[in-house]
Amino acid sequence: MSKDEKKTEGQKLQDALSYKKKNYFEEADDAERKEMFDYAEGYMAFLDQSKTEREACAYAVSAAKAKGFTEYKLGDKVKKGDKKYFVNRDKSIVVFRIGSEDLEKDGYRIIASHIDAPRVDIKQNPLYEDSGMCFLKTHYYGGIKKYQWTAIPLALHGVVMLADGAKKEIRVGDKEGDPVFYINDLLPHLGRDQMGKPAGKVIEGEQLNVVVGGLPYRDKELNNKIKLTVLKILNERYGMCEEDFLSAELSAVPAFGARDVGFDRALIGAYGHDDRVCSYPALTAVLDNDSRHTVLAMLVDKEEIGSEGTTGIQCKAYEDLMEEIALSLGADPRRVRAASKCLSSDVTAAYDSNFSEVFEKMNAAMISCGTCMCKFTGGGGKSGSSDASAEFVGEIRKIFAENGVVWQTAELGRVDVGGGGTVAKFVAKLNIDTVDLGVPVISMHAPYELISKADLYSNYKAFIAFMK
Repeated sequence: MSKDEKKTEGQKLQDALSYKKKNYFEEADDAERKEMFDYAEGYMAFLDQSKTEREACAYAVSAAKAKGFTEYKLGDKVKKGDKKYFVNRDKSIVVFRIGSEDLEKDGYRIIASHIDAPRVDIKQNPLYEDSGMCFLKTHYYGGIKKYQWTAIPLALHGVVMLADGAKKEIRVGDKEGDPVFYINDLLPHLGRDQMGKPAGKVIEGEQLNVVVGGLPYRDKELNNKIKLTVLKILNERYGMCEEDFLSAELSAVPAFGARDVGFDRALIGAYGHDDRVCSYPALTAVLDNDSRHTVLAMLVDKEEIGSEGTTGIQCKAYEDLMEEIALSLGADPRRVRAASKCLSSDVTAAYDSNFSEVFEKMNAAMISCGTCMCKFTGGGGKSGSSDASAEFVGEIRKIFAENGVVWQTAELGRVDVGGGGTVAKFVAKLNIDTVDLGVPVISMHAPYELISKADLYSNYKAFIAFMK
């Protein structure tokens, strides 16, 4: 007698009617587990090359070109079968395919994710010398725990526009043999008062100064000799003088790379999972999927600070792009938007038993149980959330069931404890059905975050199913 045949009527009824999250690793056979691990290798390589939104955008351009995609500029005409990418100021990108379906009736299939991540940005007048060291002053970007960014190796990434208009790219600290940079912390022997402060005050924002030098220039007649040594190096390598910091975008990011975590290598530790663990599957899904639908992967900037500015999702450039595609194909942009569907793909918090008090376990995302749908985000009464309709959630649920996608639902923390926002509400304002879907993350916004390879691959499979 089989195991199922031994079950009581009550057990059979319970199996038929009850819901339980599934661990994707347990559901997958050996071949699919291998696919998970192989896919993770490409993702980890992407992470190491993409520590800023500019670098992620450049990676996406290169990957798209390799798959036969060509650049689209506003005003260009498109036709069915075209494979294009649109770059917005080198900091965001939309990669898209024009399908065969009637665009007014079918709309777009959109995956919207972001490629910026929390970091420590360099101020515009940053360089100073004090107490035998040279520092760069900073202003942190996005929601971070400031104390986590002290006493770790940092790399310096970004661009500098010189006075003559030349652009210089800077990336120092990642390669073997590179120097790294550093933010000081206070030794515990002298830290009694510091350790008595609230966590948000243990390190103040103005204390996040990055050490960049310590060697005095050989001239006894000078002040600020260490600063001059640093300026001399910057001038020799990049043609910079101090004034060029005024037109620079430089960021201190963790210098360590993506690594397997655990004896079984089931997990990935890295900087920038939020939200590159969603943007990479979005990109690869569009590149790999020859859909009859018109599909767009929007990899945008500035989500971590409210999706503002010319490269955030609130910029009209993305709406203009969708309107121009529609008009080029003879479709009414309003009808196209109304027929469109979007997965706003951003990460959510994975349940962590070490901090169980902030989660409501029944409605928390579990690690390795697949990509996670958040019907609503926001906080304090769903404030700031688009809150997807039951009809649209049901439609996505059906798609996933038909394509064998292992997935789950969650909210970000207990009611009145958690909450958060992402790009969903801005896409929804365009009259596009939108729901959040993304990978659960441990230690979100830390310099080194943790995700499951199963959840990464589930996200990719979900995107492929959505675009089919």
